[in-house]
Amino acid sequence: MARKQGKAAKLKPAKRKSSANKVAKQPKPIELYYWPTPNGFKITIMLEECGLPYVIKPVNISKGEQFNPDFLKIAPNNRMPAIIDPQGPGGRPISVFESGAILQYLGRKSGKFYPADERARVEVEQWLFWQMGGLGPMAGQLNHFKHYARETLDYAIKRYEDEVNRLYGVMDARLKSRPFLAGKYSIADMACVGWANLWQRQGQDIEQFPNLKRWLEAVKARPAVKRGMAVGLELRQGIDMKDPKVQAVLFNQRAKVA
Repeated sequence: MARKQGKAAKLKPAKRKSSANKVAKQPKPIELYYWPTPNGFKITIMLEECGLPYVIKPVNISKGEQFNPDFLKIAPNNRMPAIIDPQGPGGRPISVFESGAILQYLGRKSGKFYPADERARVEVEQWLFWQMGGLGPMAGQLNHFKHYARETLDYAIKRYEDEVNRLYGVMDARLKSRPFLAGKYSIADMACVGWANLWQRQGQDIEQFPNLKRWLEAVKARPAVKRGMAVGLELRQGIDMKDPKVQAVLFNQRAKVA
């Protein structure tokens, strides 16, 4: 029995794929408001480790650019680093200030160096906040009184040299039984490396802390750390930190009440 012939199907012309559709949409780079200091290095290292695209927005702290109104909108504490991520949560821009908060944000965004497991995350956070509340502030005060204060205050220098020495001892003891501060390499290590790298300037003897020395060498050997700690070094060339005009911007600031 012969089949009935159906109507011939009309063929629609195939749609041409534009070259734009073939190329994956490139993510917008994160804007990093930055100056080459140990706190700034934390973020360049993390961005390099994660392979996230970013652009540098220099904030020349010796000229007071950290007090510019536009910068204060994203960094109300007058301090760099800060970031603007054009593709934040929900695809909308977000700004983040404070280096520790930025590291945590980038860790969640990338899924790298900041574990999702709660116990592992607590290990990282303990040492991240240890740096934020201890190693950074104490080393920063030592740097001020040892190198920049207009008068030599032996008590202040000894006070902070001793405290940095104590903190190095804490790190050394922690690193005796593990390769990195939280066991695995993490944002906690990134937060500390720029400060520990200044051991000589801080009047410390690295040989006194063999585990810390081993850790420091291992972290600094990472290619992303090398790249991150080289970003923008040329920006601070020629700046005299003992220039009274520079010191007036950096030190002895008081609240600006509107």
